[in-house]
Amino acid sequence: MTVSEFLGDVLGSELPVRFRAYDGSAIGPAGARTTVVVQSSDALRRIATAPDELGFGRAYVAGDFEIDGDVFDVLQMLTTLQEVKVRPAQIASAFKLLGMHALRPLPPPPEEARLRGRRHSKARDAAAISFHYDVSNEFYRIVLGPSLTYSCAVWTDTTTTLEAAQANKHELVARKLGLRPGTRLLDIGCGWGGMVLHAARHHGVHAVGVTLSKPQADHARIRAKELHLDDVVEIRHGDYRDITDGPYDAVTSIGMFEHVGLSQLADYFERCHALLAPQGRFVNHGISRAAHMPIATHGRFARRGLSRDFTERYVFPDGELHEVGAVVSAMQAARFEVRHVESLREHYALTLRQWVKNLEADWSAAVREAGAGRARVWRLYMAAAALGFEQDEGEIHQVMATKTVGGDSGLPLRPSVALPDEPPPVTNW
Repeated sequence: MTVSEFLGDVLGSELPVRFRAYDGSAIGPAGARTTVVVQSSDALRRIATAPDELGFGRAYVAGDFEIDGDVFDVLQMLTTLQEVKVRPAQIASAFKLLGMHALRPLPPPPEEARLRGRRHSKARDAAAISFHYDVSNEFYRIVLGPSLTYSCAVWTDTTTTLEAAQANKHELVARKLGLRPGTRLLDIGCGWGGMVLHAARHHGVHAVGVTLSKPQADHARIRAKELHLDDVVEIRHGDYRDITDGPYDAVTSIGMFEHVGLSQLADYFERCHALLAPQGRFVNHGISRAAHMPIATHGRFARRGLSRDFTERYVFPDGELHEVGAVVSAMQAARFEVRHVESLREHYALTLRQWVKNLEADWSAAVREAGAGRARVWRLYMAAAALGFEQDEGEIHQVMATKTVGGDSGLPLRPSVALPDEPPPVTNW
């Protein structure tokens, strides 16, 4: 039996992509735009010895198979094949094909996270953030573009550029916060500084950004100096739980909430509330678990070809998502008054597809910066995430709330929660 005969027996003959195996055999339409190249028996061995889609992910990250063509084709195929069950006769065929040594799992690729210590302790959270973000600033620039904004952009239409869409997002948050000259802003999980720099440059605020990633903090400081904003923008390398110099007029958290964890949810919102001045505004921008999805599912991948297991091990160790209703309830339990909730689900699908394009367009440089394994992780993760958001198996929400005191929210009767008619300026990074 050839490798392709075995794959055809397991997957069926009506495949949307072509498979070409190391033994010279092939299966699938000859004219397919995408070919999966099985490089060695290790690919099948990993898939056979790991549960769910983890083995598939490990095999791709390790380079045991290549995707020549559109990664989205392969992930769509995995979705349609979820109900495929390997029969005992097929398992016996696999052992004949691979040998009995296939029973022994291969060691996982080195890109797999191995965190230690108490979950969501400060030390472990710092290690999780370092694993995910301290890859290479240049690698992230390749993927994210010059703005280095690692969160969902806001698209006015599909012809909008990524940089303009990220400026839209920053401006949308700024309008929800009611930023004006002299406002004191805190951005929790500031990344490379996109929000605080936009707010200082275009709204005249005094901003503090905090991140657990030292490379991010160092780079954000450099950007602030280059834009001549270092007198009004302060970047701190540290944990939001150590911030004690409130009150701030406005607090935002953009794309950091996924790292907080259920056990820390109440403390997170209580700290944000304590750091706000009376009538201050808070915007929490984070990925949510769709209400119809199982709690165990990580919303970035959901059912679109990759499991939480892969995400936990290779992308967001200790990451946790919550249904938006639970998020609103937790905010109100912390004495916030929730005033506006907005879903940006379709916007994140567009953002992720653009990030995949950026990565693939400069693949060689990305590999030089972060290594082939890490580049493969990001290609697989972002493509699967885009499909998940497109199918409403992952959601993302901005929740705007106020620190209402004595019935006074500080909001006008019709606060601005939309983009202006004129597009916001795009910063030349």
